[in-house]
Amino acid sequence: MQELFTTYLPELLDGLWMTLRLTAVSFLGSLVLGTVMAAFRISPIVPLRAVGRVYVELFVNIPLISLLVVVTFGLPDIGLTFDLFTCAALSMTLLGGAFTCEAIRTGINAVSVGQIEAARSIGLDFSGVLRHVLFPQAYRSVVQPLVNVFIGILLSSSLAGVIGVKDLTLQVSEINNQAALGLTAYVVVAFAYVIISLLAGGVGARLEKRWRVQR
Repeated sequence: MQELFTTYLPELLDGLWMTLRLTAVSFLGSLVLGTVMAAFRISPIVPLRAVGRVYVELFVNIPLISLLVVVTFGLPDIGLTFDLFTCAALSMTLLGGAFTCEAIRTGINAVSVGQIEAARSIGLDFSGVLRHVLFPQAYRSVVQPLVNVFIGILLSSSLAGVIGVKDLTLQVSEINNQAALGLTAYVVVAFAYVIISLLAGGVGARLEKRWRVQR
């Protein structure tokens, strides 16, 4: 283990930074996409509801590794070419957005019908009800589910190495190929993921306590 940190520390830090950056970008993208699709799913416009439903049903049932391959090697066939980081972030955003959508929709369903009717009675249209009544309360109600989505994206980022993104897992794998450190290197990686996940869970618990909706 000493050799891993003394000789390969720069590579480890580069991999960790790539993992954190990929996770952050993908989670933010998932949050935006999931919010839009949650609005679609409760929209009074039937075609939008259909789009939201099809999106969720499709992407919650696609393995990330399959989507990574399709986005990376399939999109260039139709003239869309992205760098490897963007391909990984796009794939993880598409999957994460589906789970985020369902989490937010659960929060929306927790808002009482009376509040929605009151908002409509003062003249708010559908978008106004979303902005001022539904989304503010929905986000506060689903902090922990959103943290779970974040952790899921973090752990899924370890598959980005399949397409050549040098995240923490791929960096350690390449180091292990050079130095033959055995399981020790992978134990370090697992510990890093555990620490980040626990930190995210702790932050989520504090935010949930602070933002809890009193009903």
